[in-house]
Amino acid sequence: MSTSALPSNRFERRRAETRGALVRAARQILAETGDTSASIQAIAERADVGFGSFYNHFQSKAELFDAAVVDALEEIGQTFDERLAGIDDPAELVAAGFRLSARLTTSHPELMQVLRRRGLAYIHSDKGLATRGLRDLQVGIASGRFSALDPTVALSALGGTLLSLVELRFARPDLDGDEAAANLAEMVLRMLGVPPGDAHDVARRPLPGLA
Repeated sequence: MSTSALPSNRFERRRAETRGALVRAARQILAETGDTSASIQAIAERADVGFGSFYNHFQSKAELFDAAVVDALEEIGQTFDERLAGIDDPAELVAAGFRLSARLTTSHPELMQVLRRRGLAYIHSDKGLATRGLRDLQVGIASGRFSALDPTVALSALGGTLLSLVELRFARPDLDGDEAAANLAEMVLRMLGVPPGDAHDVARRPLPGLA
């Protein structure tokens, strides 16, 4: 999970561990069914914590499930940061993000199921993937790599297309995920104003593998 180092104080460390267990349980529920009607008792049992511990960390199930989604999206974003750290071209970053997402559906299915089921409401979030996507769009527009677009509107297009790709990967696992992701990335780059031939090449540059 995308949690920072645990506090050194024993009480605070145990508190952080309990909160993390609740978030993990909520993430698992979202990934498995997307159903948030599970009782607090059921969530606490899955997390292996006492029922009363829940209200030491969250005021409601809605707050817990929001924390679980944000946690998953931030972990995906950190994976992007690690894998794409050496890429400076904003067009290549956008394309690589699509292609990595397709691979993550296989290597990190829990994370991507959370994105699949809950990602639409977080396209314009101030955390996780949204901030990274908006940053890359703004850099691309400012540098002239992309057309002069409204970055917020462009982010809507990118986010919706990415969610469609993730849905396609889970709904049709028989399809070639790498090829589908490259094709979608090429379409998105052309939409952003990258010339067709360049978009085709950028969407197929060597991509770091996933462990």
